[in-house]
Amino acid sequence: MVFEKVLRAFGVGGPTVDTVLATPDAYPGGELLGAVRITGGDYDVAIETLAVGLVTRVEAEDGDALVEFHRAWVAAGFTLAAGEHQDIPFSITLPWETPLTHAYGKKLSGMSLGLRTELTVEKAVDKGDVDLVAVHPLPAQEAVLAAVDRLGFGFRHADVERGAIYGVRQELPFYQEIEFTPPEVLAAEMDEMELTFVADPEGVEVILELEKHGGLWRQAEDRYARLRISHLEPASRDWAVEVERAIREALPAGAPGLPRDGGMHAL
Repeated sequence: MVFEKVLRAFGVGGPTVDTVLATPDAYPGGELLGAVRITGGDYDVAIETLAVGLVTRVEAEDGDALVEFHRAWVAAGFTLAAGEHQDIPFSITLPWETPLTHAYGKKLSGMSLGLRTELTVEKAVDKGDVDLVAVHPLPAQEAVLAAVDRLGFGFRHADVERGAIYGVRQELPFYQEIEFTPPEVLAAEMDEMELTFVADPEGVEVILELEKHGGLWRQAEDRYARLRISHLEPASRDWAVEVERAIREALPAGAPGLPRDGGMHAL
């Protein structure tokens, strides 16, 4: 994937930049490789810093914002001569808590994540455009997503919320919510289920929020289920059984069981 632009902050005749990714596909905790290709303009330019940063759109009570949550320095302190070409390789490691943009082989509605190139010349900063990156689930995350689908939950939407989840250790100032509609058998128990992954080098914390909306004659109620999966064990257990057990423990006694033949749901 390539994007090219004349740097806005440096005027007509300034340098141009192409950011090239070896692959736009990535995974939490994995590396994203690429190169920044800089071409000099009509005059020599002293480059102070060159960096790339991961950005995503985050929702908050005061409105949405594009937030940079991780950065890698590519180069610093060099001169780009007029008309000169330089290819500068880079590697950026995605945080374990990086939100997913894809699941079930498709893009998650509501999600976008990108890599932004930033060049600084004599205190003038050009943040550049955003090159989209596809973040796919780790095996442990994929096992849970497959289990949720098998239990009959249907994907609805995904977004990123500013803040922290109580009792869960987080490195990033936000968390992802993947929203599902419940199977018909649980429609009386919940209106939707929100799934959050908080990954780390050892495994993945899975938080399920079971939401019952309020109405004229009833009070809103949220129930929570939680489980943890090691990166080493996704293939060793039936995760539909584990997810169902966690949901059952969070729901009132006597709630109906879940079928396990939901099949894949269209995104």
